[in-house]
Formats: sequence, structure tokens, C-alpha cells
Amino acid sequence: MPTTTAPAPNTDSPQVADAQLLDPEGYLQVLTAIRAALWDLPPGGTTPSGRQAHTAMTLLIELRAILDHHAATTAATLDRLGVARHTTSKTSALLIAMGVAPAVAHRWLRIGTAQTPTSRLPGYTADGAISGEHADAIIGGIAHIGRRAPDGICDEERADIEHTLIAQAMSGATPADIATKSRELGNTYAITAAGVPPGEDRTINEFTVTPTNGGRVAVRGDLDTVTGEKLTAAIESLNTPRPEPDGSDDARTQGARNADALELILDAAAVADTTLATPPTTQVSVLLPATAPDKASLQCLGPISPTTASLLTCDSTVTDVVIDGETVPLQMGTSKRLFPAHLRRAIIIRDHCCIKCGAPAGRTHVHHITFWSHGGPTDLDNGCLLCPSCHAYIHASDWDIIMGADRHPWLVPPATIDPRRTPLPAYNRRTMTLDDRIAA
Repeated sequence: MPTTTAPAPNTDSPQVADAQLLDPEGYLQVLTAIRAALWDLPPGGTTPSGRQAHTAMTLLIELRAILDHHAATTAATLDRLGVARHTTSKTSALLIAMGVAPAVAHRWLRIGTAQTPTSRLPGYTADGAISGEHADAIIGGIAHIGRRAPDGICDEERADIEHTLIAQAMSGATPADIATKSRELGNTYAITAAGVPPGEDRTINEFTVTPTNGGRVAVRGDLDTVTGEKLTAAIESLNTPRPEPDGSDDARTQGARNADALELILDAAAVADTTLATPPTTQVSVLLPATAPDKASLQCLGPISPTTASLLTCDSTVTDVVIDGETVPLQMGTSKRLFPAHLRRAIIIRDHCCIKCGAPAGRTHVHHITFWSHGGPTDLDNGCLLCPSCHAYIHASDWDIIMGADRHPWLVPPATIDPRRTPLPAYNRRTMTLDDRIAA
């Protein structure tokens, strides 16, 4: 999003704090008159034209932004005066009790309490030029950049950052665009001696749990790579589809399965000292290429810096896996029929997903390439990942699987599909980009 110069706000616009301070009764009379006027006003008029409806919507959006500004400043006034002490413990709880949606109540407080006499933002929100959502993104962006700067930001830097983000909002950027711009600016302040990139900076992690209407809870987070890897691995270990009572496929969506997996993880944490029937099998591995040990990566979320790789080698919950140039771990054999956890982990590192359809690793079985019943061993070079559907299909069809000279599984289609039966690489190898193949 290009940076533009933000137009100056209308300095004649009344500020809520000033109005309340000089004439609180007059301020309340104005609000009462506005409410009465809107009560008596039929929505949209009688039979408006398209242009008139568009103009009406433009005015309503501007009016909504102005009211958001007034509500934010008044929420801050309630907080400053300690009104909530007479009813509830927090101003946000008081606003929610007054009928405000939780997310809106928290947004008003963030905007209202962040306003300062020298801030430019209140002038734009008072004019209705910047919405409450955009103002919240700007305030959050300034706070984010301040946390990223090793020594914080001075008043002059804060003013420059505020001006830049306001210009983004005025140029048509969405709140998400403003957040992205904030992260870009934050990265320029985050030059530290350790050289930790933004994706691995734990100091800017955020995780919020917010009650919503209807008794539900909204979860939102922004986590560093290592924490995200642990969360992803834990959820994938428990989100495998399960058949319905009548034998049909799992009716749950991917999101619903993830939510159920999260509940199991919370249950496991609650009874950490006892035995849980289905504990989360969080498997976090740092992949260390034998020929380039400084090019470490995580199984799910990809490359990490040498600094973080060095840190993780001290973590007893993380496993170091040395891999060759074809991303194949060291050979690990077993005489057991079922693939044990450590061997399944190695096969997941190599195959990533179902080799036929690409289903996530958490939904797959480990298939014996040479069937166990035909004397096939249970080892790395005789196993591959197949989802339940593909697993059943391979056993019942003329598709074959072979282990290539590169120690990766290859699919051989039946002659009815390809008369020449040309082997196809596994799914994760078929979807590799050209750059990935060169790197491999």
C-alpha cells in the first residue's frame, strides 16, 4: 500500500472531552436531539433513487464514525472517573452490561484511552474521516512498533508513525492493511544483536480469548514460529476424522475437528499428572541437513534462524533429526507389524501428507509398501503415508507403490489409466516448486 500524505483534520470539530467539560448539559441535549431526529426519520426516505441511497449510506458511514469517536472518548471518561467501581470491577464489563458487544466495548476503551492532547488521530475520528475499526488498527499498530523497537520510540518517532498510518487509512487501506504496514515498520525497528527475525520474536506474541454474543468465545492469536509449530503439531495429532455411528464419513468440518482437538489438549493440561485416554502427541522436530546444519527448519512451519535452532537444541520437548539431501531421516528399523511413534515421525518428515491425495499427516495411516502379509518389513523404506480412503483404495485397486532410488515413495498407476505405467512422485514432491526442486 503506497504511503500518501494525510489531509489535515478539521480543527473546528468539537472534541467530546471539551464539550463535556464546558457544557455537559448542552452536550447531552444535543445527543438527545440527534436521537429524537433519527427516531422520527424513516430509514432511507420513501422511494430514493440509487444515487440518493448511495449518498445516504455515505452520510451514515460518516455519522457512524463520528459516533464511534464520541463513544470511545466517553468510554475513556467513564474509566477515568471510575464509574464502574459502583457496579462492576471493569469499565468494559459496565459497557457490556449496558448492551455493548464485548469486541466493541474493548475497542472503544483502546481508542479512548490512547488519545492524547497532541495526537492527530482524534481530529480525524471526530470528523468521521476515519472509522473506529481503522482507528483501532492505527493505535494497535503504534503499540506494536513500540514493542518491536529495542529501546522504544520517542515522541517524534511516534508522531511520524502515526502520520504514516493515518495516511494509509486515508488512502483506502483496510484495517488489515494497516496492521501489515505496522508489522513492516516494526521490522525496521527490530534490528537486534541476536538477529532474531520477526517470525521468531516471542516478545510480540499475542493471544486473546474474548467472550462474544450468545455465550461463545472468540480466540485470536499471533504467535512466533516455534509456538505455532507446537500448536500445529498438537492439533494435527488429535484432529483425525472419525466415522459416524452409521459408518459414514466424519460430518465435522476441518474447523470443527480442530476445535475438538483443542478441547482435548485443554483436558490433557487439566489432568497433566494423571493418565488421559487420548493424550495429545505433540511432536516437534528440528530438521538439520547433514551437509548444511545451519539451514535448520521445523516440520510444519519451515525454516528457522540458526539462533532459534541453537535455542531449541536445549529444549527436551524438541527432537533433532539429521536428514540427507533428499530430506530422508536416518534409517530406523523394527520387526513390529505396526509402525511405532518414532518411525511414524520419520515417515511424516519425509512424506509430509498422504502421498496420493495430499491429506494432512494427522489424518493418515502408515502403509506397508510391500504388504506385511507378503513379508514386508516395518521400516522407513517400506512405509509411506496414506489417508484412510487412499489406503483402502490402494489395497483394492491396481495402483502400486514403489520406493525410488531417492528413498521417496512413487505411485505407479494401473495400465487402464497409463498404459506405460509411468511412476508419479508422492504428493508433496508433485507440488514442489521449481525452486524447491533445485534446493532439494
